[in-house]
Amino acid sequence: MGNRAVLTTACGNAKHSDNLGVYLHWNGGRDSVEAFLAYCKLQDFRSPETDSYGWARLCQVVGNYFGGGTSVGVDVCHRLDCNNHDNGVYIVRDWEIVDRQYFSGFEQRQYDLHGMLTKINQCQPQKEQLEQSIIDGHCAHVKEIKPSLKETLKAGADKSKAVITVSAIKSQGEPIL
Repeated sequence: MGNRAVLTTACGNAKHSDNLGVYLHWNGGRDSVEAFLAYCKLQDFRSPETDSYGWARLCQVVGNYFGGGTSVGVDVCHRLDCNNHDNGVYIVRDWEIVDRQYFSGFEQRQYDLHGMLTKINQCQPQKEQLEQSIIDGHCAHVKEIKPSLKETLKAGADKSKAVITVSAIKSQGEPIL
Protein backbone atom coordinates (compact mmCIF):
# COMPACT_ATOMS: atom_id res chain seq x y z
CA MET A 1 0.00 0.00 0.00
CA GLY A 2 0.99 3.58 -0.47
CA ASN A 3 -0.04 6.64 -2.42
CA ARG A 4 1.91 5.65 -5.51
CA ALA A 5 2.58 7.47 -8.77
CA VAL A 6 5.00 7.47 -11.67
CA LEU A 7 6.25 10.68 -13.29
CA THR A 8 7.63 10.62 -16.82
CA THR A 9 7.90 12.61 -20.02
CA ALA A 10 6.99 9.54 -22.10
CA CYS A 11 4.48 9.91 -24.90
CA GLY A 12 2.20 7.02 -25.74
CA ASN A 13 1.65 4.17 -23.34
CA ALA A 14 4.01 4.76 -20.41
CA LYS A 15 3.68 1.16 -19.20
CA HIS A 16 5.54 -0.03 -22.30
CA SER A 17 7.98 2.88 -22.59
CA ASP A 18 11.76 2.86 -22.32
CA ASN A 19 11.65 6.50 -21.15
CA LEU A 20 12.96 7.32 -17.71
CA GLY A 21 10.40 7.52 -14.94
CA VAL A 22 10.39 8.44 -11.27
CA TYR A 23 8.35 6.29 -8.90
CA LEU A 24 6.85 7.80 -5.75
CA HIS A 25 5.64 5.33 -3.15
CA TRP A 26 4.19 8.08 -0.95
CA ASN A 27 2.72 11.51 -1.73
CA GLY A 28 1.74 10.56 -5.27
CA GLY A 29 -1.51 12.55 -5.15
CA ARG A 30 -1.88 15.44 -7.56
CA ASP A 31 -1.52 18.08 -4.83
CA SER A 32 1.85 16.69 -3.68
CA VAL A 33 3.14 16.05 -7.21
CA GLU A 34 2.20 19.59 -8.30
CA ALA A 35 4.08 20.93 -5.26
CA PHE A 36 7.23 18.88 -6.01
CA LEU A 37 7.15 20.07 -9.63
CA ALA A 38 6.48 23.70 -8.66
CA TYR A 39 9.39 23.60 -6.22
CA CYS A 40 11.74 22.39 -8.97
CA LYS A 41 10.46 25.12 -11.27
CA LEU A 42 10.95 27.78 -8.58
CA GLN A 43 14.51 26.50 -8.13
CA ASP A 44 14.96 27.00 -11.89
CA PHE A 45 16.12 23.42 -12.37
CA ARG A 46 16.35 22.14 -15.94
CA SER A 47 13.08 20.51 -16.92
CA PRO A 48 13.10 16.71 -17.11
CA GLU A 49 12.35 16.51 -20.83
CA THR A 50 15.61 18.40 -21.46
CA ASP A 51 17.95 15.80 -19.96
CA SER A 52 18.45 13.56 -16.94
CA TYR A 53 19.59 16.42 -14.68
CA GLY A 54 15.98 17.51 -14.25
CA TRP A 55 15.02 14.05 -13.01
CA ALA A 56 18.06 13.99 -10.73
CA ARG A 57 17.06 17.29 -9.12
CA LEU A 58 13.44 16.11 -8.68
CA CYS A 59 14.69 12.92 -7.00
CA GLN A 60 16.97 14.98 -4.77
CA VAL A 61 14.11 17.26 -3.70
CA VAL A 62 11.72 14.34 -3.09
CA GLY A 63 14.39 12.27 -1.31
CA ASN A 64 15.22 15.19 0.99
CA TYR A 65 11.50 15.63 1.70
CA PHE A 66 10.95 11.97 2.63
CA GLY A 67 14.29 11.19 4.24
CA GLY A 68 15.10 7.50 4.57
CA GLY A 69 15.66 5.30 1.57
CA THR A 70 12.51 3.62 0.29
CA SER A 71 10.10 6.23 -1.02
CA VAL A 72 11.45 7.16 -4.45
CA GLY A 73 12.74 5.08 -7.35
CA VAL A 74 14.11 5.65 -10.85
CA ASP A 75 13.90 3.26 -13.78
CA VAL A 76 12.57 2.94 -17.30
CA CYS A 77 8.79 3.16 -17.24
CA HIS A 78 8.08 -0.42 -18.33
CA ARG A 79 9.80 -1.62 -15.13
CA LEU A 80 7.90 0.78 -12.85
CA ASP A 81 4.46 0.23 -11.36
CA CYS A 82 2.59 2.46 -13.83
CA ASN A 83 -0.80 0.78 -13.37
CA ASN A 84 -0.51 1.08 -9.60
CA HIS A 85 -4.23 1.51 -8.72
CA ASP A 86 -3.42 4.75 -6.88
CA ASN A 87 -2.46 7.80 -8.94
CA GLY A 88 -1.20 6.22 -12.14
CA VAL A 89 1.25 8.09 -14.36
CA TYR A 90 1.76 11.83 -14.64
CA ILE A 91 3.19 13.05 -17.94
CA VAL A 92 5.37 16.10 -17.24
CA ARG A 93 6.64 18.95 -19.45
CA ASP A 94 8.42 22.05 -18.14
CA TRP A 95 7.61 21.06 -14.53
CA GLU A 96 3.86 20.94 -15.27
CA ILE A 97 1.50 17.97 -15.47
CA VAL A 98 0.30 17.81 -19.08
CA ASP A 99 -1.37 14.39 -19.18
CA ARG A 100 -2.31 11.41 -17.05
CA GLN A 101 -2.49 7.66 -17.62
CA TYR A 102 -3.83 4.76 -15.55
CA PHE A 103 -5.93 6.94 -13.29
CA SER A 104 -9.69 6.95 -12.93
CA GLY A 105 -10.16 7.91 -9.30
CA PHE A 106 -10.70 11.18 -7.49
CA GLU A 107 -7.96 13.83 -7.39
CA GLN A 108 -6.34 14.22 -4.02
CA ARG A 109 -6.59 17.79 -2.71
CA GLN A 110 -5.46 17.26 0.86
CA TYR A 111 -2.50 19.66 0.90
CA ASP A 112 -2.47 23.34 -0.02
CA LEU A 113 0.33 24.42 -2.34
CA HIS A 114 1.80 27.05 0.00
CA GLY A 115 2.02 24.60 2.91
CA MET A 116 3.55 21.87 0.78
CA LEU A 117 6.13 24.20 -0.81
CA THR A 118 7.10 25.50 2.61
CA LYS A 119 7.50 21.97 4.01
CA ILE A 120 9.46 20.78 0.96
CA ASN A 121 11.73 23.82 1.31
CA GLN A 122 12.34 23.17 5.01
CA CYS A 123 13.46 19.61 4.20
CA GLN A 124 16.16 20.76 1.79
CA PRO A 125 19.73 21.52 2.91
CA GLN A 126 19.75 25.06 4.29
CA LYS A 127 22.12 26.43 1.66
CA GLU A 128 19.79 25.17 -1.10
CA GLN A 129 16.52 26.45 0.36
CA LEU A 130 14.46 29.11 -1.38
CA GLU A 131 13.75 32.36 0.41
CA GLN A 132 10.27 32.14 1.92
CA SER A 133 9.29 35.30 0.03
CA ILE A 134 9.72 33.41 -3.27
CA ILE A 135 7.27 30.75 -2.12
CA ASP A 136 4.90 33.39 -0.73
CA GLY A 137 5.00 35.33 -4.00
CA HIS A 138 4.36 32.20 -6.04
CA CYS A 139 1.31 31.33 -3.96
CA ALA A 140 -0.02 34.83 -3.44
CA HIS A 141 -3.71 35.31 -3.89
CA VAL A 142 -4.49 38.50 -5.73
CA LYS A 143 -6.67 40.69 -3.53
CA GLU A 144 -6.59 43.80 -5.63
CA ILE A 145 -7.24 44.09 -9.34
CA LYS A 146 -5.19 46.54 -11.39
CA PRO A 147 -6.73 50.00 -10.86
CA SER A 148 -7.37 50.51 -14.57
CA LEU A 149 -9.40 47.31 -14.71
CA LYS A 150 -11.28 48.19 -11.51
CA GLU A 151 -12.21 51.53 -13.01
CA THR A 152 -13.43 49.84 -16.18
CA LEU A 153 -15.70 47.61 -14.14
CA LYS A 154 -17.01 50.59 -12.12
CA ALA A 155 -17.76 52.46 -15.34
CA GLY A 156 -20.64 50.16 -16.19
CA ALA A 157 -19.31 46.82 -17.33
CA ASP A 158 -21.41 43.86 -16.20
CA LYS A 159 -19.34 42.59 -13.24
CA SER A 160 -21.19 39.26 -13.15
CA LYS A 161 -19.75 38.40 -16.58
CA ALA A 162 -16.20 39.61 -15.88
CA VAL A 163 -13.63 36.83 -15.97
CA ILE A 164 -10.13 37.73 -14.91
CA THR A 165 -7.26 35.33 -15.39
CA VAL A 166 -4.07 36.05 -13.52
CA SER A 167 -1.11 34.36 -15.15
CA ALA A 168 1.59 35.61 -12.77
CA ILE A 169 2.42 38.20 -10.14
CA LYS A 170 5.03 40.87 -10.74
CA SER A 171 7.57 41.45 -7.98
CA GLN A 172 5.66 44.60 -6.96
CA GLY A 173 2.53 42.50 -6.35
CA GLU A 174 0.74 43.63 -9.50
CA PRO A 175 -1.03 40.84 -11.39
CA ILE A 176 -0.11 40.05 -14.97
CA LEU A 177 -3.41 39.44 -16.72
